[in-house]
Amino acid sequence: MMLATPVAPAATGIVVPQRSVTEVPVTLRGAFGMPVRRAMVVTMVAPRGVRHAPFLIILHGRPASRDGRIRMGRVEFPGNADWFASLGYVVLVPTRVGYGVTGGPDLEFTGPCFYKDYAQGMRPVVQETRQLLRVAAALAQVDPTRGLIVGDSFGGIAAIAVAAAKLPGVRGVVNFSGGDGGDLRRHIDHPCRGDQMAATLAGYGRTDRIPSLWLYSANDRYWGVREPRVWFGAFRSTGGAGRFVELPADKNNGHFIFNRNPQAWHGVFRAFASSLGLP
Repeated sequence: MMLATPVAPAATGIVVPQRSVTEVPVTLRGAFGMPVRRAMVVTMVAPRGVRHAPFLIILHGRPASRDGRIRMGRVEFPGNADWFASLGYVVLVPTRVGYGVTGGPDLEFTGPCFYKDYAQGMRPVVQETRQLLRVAAALAQVDPTRGLIVGDSFGGIAAIAVAAAKLPGVRGVVNFSGGDGGDLRRHIDHPCRGDQMAATLAGYGRTDRIPSLWLYSANDRYWGVREPRVWFGAFRSTGGAGRFVELPADKNNGHFIFNRNPQAWHGVFRAFASSLGLP
């Protein structure tokens, strides 16, 4: 069941999309296969009065520390969510299990730097997205047969994992600055076990035929310039469908370009969505 609580628009005189905060019950597999049940908090932004519109799910990234994950509160992406809604999407932004107001155990930990199990960290995101789509399909505003998954940072790689899982209605995915294992203090431009990330993405490429758009800034200091292209090449080498676009450098670290410089990617996003018959 999806429970909706309206959120009042800001008093700016500007017409804004309709916002609500929802709770979606999810059940995930925790340690030793034990079930983890939480009410996942979801921010929904939709054009006013819309019915049967395509969905767009935004998957957030992952702070390295426990305190950072708690401080996320309720994830909103307000500027980007409003922009996507202005195009005609019903935007769903889940605060996943282990983060902010949803809370619960950290199920997305991929291991220490010397050994990474990236696929293990992606599985909970796929499960949550599957259950969110199942609930969203019952909403009058949503057309469950067509939509996009957009992910930022850790969420970008998770979006590729979602595409490989072939969830119903997903027409395409957009990976912004996707990766894991970065550390700006200890190893700038060189993430942990890039080879294992490449192997994980090659595995996704074997089953993923959903079009994907990979967007990385020229000065992403978490992954550097080389690694994202290696990861994309591994994905494509096994049959994954995608296009890699290098976005311009942004300030001191382009890793944050999704939120900090949306004008840099609006055009390429529009072209990608249009190619799929979406707004």
